[in-house]
Amino acid sequence: MQRRYPKEFRHKVLDLVAAGPPVAQVAADLGISDQTIYVWRKQELIDTGPLPGASRAEQTELSAARRRIRELEQKVAILKRARELLKGEERRPGFAYPRRRSRHRDRRLAGYDRARLGHR
Repeated sequence: MQRRYPKEFRHKVLDLVAAGPPVAQVAADLGISDQTIYVWRKQELIDTGPLPGASRAEQTELSAARRRIRELEQKVAILKRARELLKGEERRPGFAYPRRRSRHRDRRLAGYDRARLGHR
């Protein structure tokens, strides 16, 4: 399991490493992995600008955006499923829709009205 260290602790460790002792010695003294210190140092360089990459703020924003996208995709899936379930209920037995007149009948009636009014 990944262990989280406070921001202040990380900064103190990086300041200690910058003062001179080898990373392996600092890691052994503090009981943390030397690889952890290397990752912290690389991220610090990215955050301050010398190295290209996503800063912590950008990473936080990206993870929040991904989380929001995941939530919206779940909502879309729920709505699609609800639409499918409701679509099956449209033609329930015993439910009568109003009858629609055919286009042919509408044309005949329209022609009749025009003829009756003397427009033909």
